[in-house]
Amino acid sequence: MMGPSHALSGASVWLAGSWALDHFAGYEQSPLALAVGTAVCAGGALFPDLDLSGKVTRNQGGATVARTFGVFSLFFAEVMEKVSLGVYYATKLSKDPRRSNGHRTLTHTIPFTVLVGWGTTALCAAYGKWAVIGILFFMFGLALRGLFDEWAERAGWVVVTLASLAAAWFTFVTLPGDRGYPMIGLAVGVGSFVHILGDMITRAGVPILWPIPIKRRMWTMVSLPDSIALRAGSKTEVVVVRAALTVIAVLAAVGLVAPSVLQRFDIEV
Repeated sequence: MMGPSHALSGASVWLAGSWALDHFAGYEQSPLALAVGTAVCAGGALFPDLDLSGKVTRNQGGATVARTFGVFSLFFAEVMEKVSLGVYYATKLSKDPRRSNGHRTLTHTIPFTVLVGWGTTALCAAYGKWAVIGILFFMFGLALRGLFDEWAERAGWVVVTLASLAAAWFTFVTLPGDRGYPMIGLAVGVGSFVHILGDMITRAGVPILWPIPIKRRMWTMVSLPDSIALRAGSKTEVVVVRAALTVIAVLAAVGLVAPSVLQRFDIEV
């Protein structure tokens, strides 16, 4: 799937999940907390693709999301790709093919999503506000790049970086932190998992079963059959899938916000 579809899927899943928790479990969130969780989950849904680097010194190539913060994020993607490729060769079995890059390997596995979600929470708990601001800054930038890709492309990485930093600082000084740290980690982990599911319905697939060996292969790519699998960037993805995700997000957001708005005007639901 393309970056905007991944980001939109993360946002829609978080909004739909928040509506379900509010409706069935009575877990309420303020509008700001809801917006932050949605943005972080959208950013998390792009995070796994930071395993596709490009030409760092030229600020070219790689995944679109890898250019979110210019050469800095490209360098981060370069490191992540090399680590992923190293893990691939360290664990591959005889039937696993040779690879020249680490895209769709380590960062597209369930253990990675669990590690990212837990690690985010642990960092916030251990290092406090600076870790929180840093993680929010990073995830907000990815979300902006994914949800507003055309604007981000025109504005450039410097503007995206400044906007992300301002949003992260405003969020930290405004949002209560009593239960925020676990929710940030959960949003990042859920977003990463949603990314894996999105890539699993494409023809290339993902190694979602890693590290379970299957027929002398550790990195078995799991996907839908080619006859029904999505082709990245196809009209089906751009028009149908994104329209469906948008409808889900809007309906969930309305379901979450409408009751409080009606109560403010003393209108019974």
